[in-house]
Amino acid sequence: MAEKDKIVCVTGAGGYIASWLIKLLLSHGYTVHGTVRNPGDEKYDHLRKLENADEKLKIFKADLLEFDTILAAVRGCVGVFHVACHVPQGAVPNPEVELVKPAVDGTLNVLRACSEAKIGRVVVVSSVAAVCINPNWPNDQLVDETCWSDKEYCRVTNNWYWFSKTVAEAEAWEYAKKSGLDIITVCPSLVLGPMLQKTANSSSLALVKLLKGKEGHEQIEINLLEKIENNLRKIVDVRDVAEALKLVYEKPEAEGRYICNAHMIKSADLVEMLKTHYLNYDYPLSFVEGKDQIKLSSEKLQRLGWKYRPLEETLVDSVESYKKLGLIWA
Repeated sequence: MAEKDKIVCVTGAGGYIASWLIKLLLSHGYTVHGTVRNPGDEKYDHLRKLENADEKLKIFKADLLEFDTILAAVRGCVGVFHVACHVPQGAVPNPEVELVKPAVDGTLNVLRACSEAKIGRVVVVSSVAAVCINPNWPNDQLVDETCWSDKEYCRVTNNWYWFSKTVAEAEAWEYAKKSGLDIITVCPSLVLGPMLQKTANSSSLALVKLLKGKEGHEQIEINLLEKIENNLRKIVDVRDVAEALKLVYEKPEAEGRYICNAHMIKSADLVEMLKTHYLNYDYPLSFVEGKDQIKLSSEKLQRLGWKYRPLEETLVDSVESYKKLGLIWA
């Protein structure tokens, strides 16, 4: 691949997945335009410390809802990874306006900017949230890329995050059909693994919750009574997600949607696996049978050449990362 073909943009550069993606791209000779809301913020210092960042990483101040700022970041690039996701702070009294509309508008702004800048390929990070909430899907059938979450079901059950991811991805495909823009979407499951950024993200907190249930006397009685749902957790390592994004970008034959999931494990079994390495944390004391037993297929991504690491490696690297950051006691 020629040097000029290795200039790409990554939106939401300071985020969990985006940070690992940028690290991977820089290590493979890419020049990266990374978009953040406030380049001067110290929370992005980890990006500047990445290997090759001095020569190959350019940070752009951009907002998904401001078209011109996105256009400035993608100009001169050959490819774009749209990883950023608009997440409102605090309570969301009106999710249609505060969550769904910005998710859709932000995605469409990125895609329109890519069309104007004549970008060759756009990889959009969606989520299994856009895939697997569908009451009409047969219970005994693996969920694959042909399955879409039922928007109306998400709405009536107040699953607004799932609804927003479904609508945003659907709008991206509609735009691709009309514009001819080369789009690929990747739908990761629960993303775990070590963190490059200093602040915890929602997926990491899902694991932290299992590790630090009974910290402090006031929480002990609450957690003794709390029963965790024994759901079938779908997990993928953040480093493997980054590899998947790079893979679908580089493979000419890549097309359509890709589910990115590595492991499926019941919550109780996940806790037992953690205990083999970390016995002294305050794990949940009991479980009730969970409702989510959906099974996902990543066969399409694997056929493209994607591989993933063992779950134990992901868990150990996650916990060690949380300890260093002070999210859990060492």
